[in-house]
Amino acid sequence: MSRVPRLAVALTLALFVPFAARAELVIEITQGVDDPTPIAVVPFAGTGAIPEDLAGVVQADLARSGQFAPVDRGDMLSLPSSEAEIFYRDWRAIDTEYLLIGRASAGEELRIDYALYDVNRQREVTTGTVTGPVNEARMLAHRVSDAIYERLTGIPGAFATRLLYVSVTRNPGGKDYYRLTLADSDGARPIVLLESREPVMAPTWAPDASQVAYVSFETGRPAIFRQDLRTGAREQLTNFRGLNSSPAWSPDGNTLALVLSKDGSPDIYLLDLASKRLKRITRHYAIDTEPTWMPDGKSLLFTSDRGGRPQIYRYNLQSGITDRVTFEGVYNARARVAQDGRNVALVHQQDGQYHIAIHDLVTERLHVLTSTDLDESPSIAPNGSMVLYATKLGDRGILSAVSVDGGVKFRLPARSGDVREPAWSTYISQ
Repeated sequence: MSRVPRLAVALTLALFVPFAARAELVIEITQGVDDPTPIAVVPFAGTGAIPEDLAGVVQADLARSGQFAPVDRGDMLSLPSSEAEIFYRDWRAIDTEYLLIGRASAGEELRIDYALYDVNRQREVTTGTVTGPVNEARMLAHRVSDAIYERLTGIPGAFATRLLYVSVTRNPGGKDYYRLTLADSDGARPIVLLESREPVMAPTWAPDASQVAYVSFETGRPAIFRQDLRTGAREQLTNFRGLNSSPAWSPDGNTLALVLSKDGSPDIYLLDLASKRLKRITRHYAIDTEPTWMPDGKSLLFTSDRGGRPQIYRYNLQSGITDRVTFEGVYNARARVAQDGRNVALVHQQDGQYHIAIHDLVTERLHVLTSTDLDESPSIAPNGSMVLYATKLGDRGILSAVSVDGGVKFRLPARSGDVREPAWSTYISQ
């Protein structure tokens, strides 16, 4: 049984709900695998006041993965909610391979019991239960999706996670408004954490997903802030002259890597969050920027033009040695490392266009994933299966996602305005 805690953003919800609709994303699946698995997600039976179509959330999650072809509800010949009500011939008749049924009950909290069946073999595959607050019904449904996805693919699901992104809208007077927005992994339930007339950029998650850090120009120059999602409290961490940019949380949550130019050229620094002590770790006349931690916390990757053009380098925290990582092409930047410590998503220039690519740190091979021409700000799902990034659709900024093998793609444009600077959360604790 898995359990969702009373969500830690209650105060944030209360403060920022009026702005939520302006930042809402829409899912548009543009490419899936060639032979997706047919699965029927039957509407869940329920008792009590259940605020969401739970089966609908699960069905949308599995469809968005690109690996499943959910059966249309209008084609279902029966709507079982228990094993005794299943007539396998009904599902074989519409070429269904798997059948998911469920039952939900809402009281002081919400409980979802679910069961997955193999239609051809006429047997149970797995069962489970999730419980949590009623107002977290969507997150509970995402946890069901995670369990089904993992059981059928062998890969942990990443539906019960969240996204950060910056949305930008322009008023009739031509002034831009920037909103740092938090949403579920499917773009639902957007919450605006910060609204500003000045730019907001580079949002990043703490390892336990309880805090975020970002750059805001609200003081008249770039400064790094962190914000507690439990209380909504904000703390300004830097206000040095020049650049204050690219915050990146260490895996243990105790340190921020960041970029400062207070001592000359932009270099990478480490900020101890408890003592507020700074440690400079690169000293070079070139531009060193965009740090990201390796999962073991022993080294960082960063972008530098010290070789003449932007490339990815690795700094070893113990030895102090810096090594170049990327060599293919004249431009590689904005590295983000998967939790396996092997795959690195980055921005790669090819034929004058900027694409999202995956660089394998073991084989040193680089694989371009996208074909659009102005892709940026990659962020990897915590299960390592998808890369979220910012791109253009016409003259609008949108978010898109692509699987690490390039086989699955979907878009998340906002209903209005531009969206940019995505950051995918770690797993949300249960």
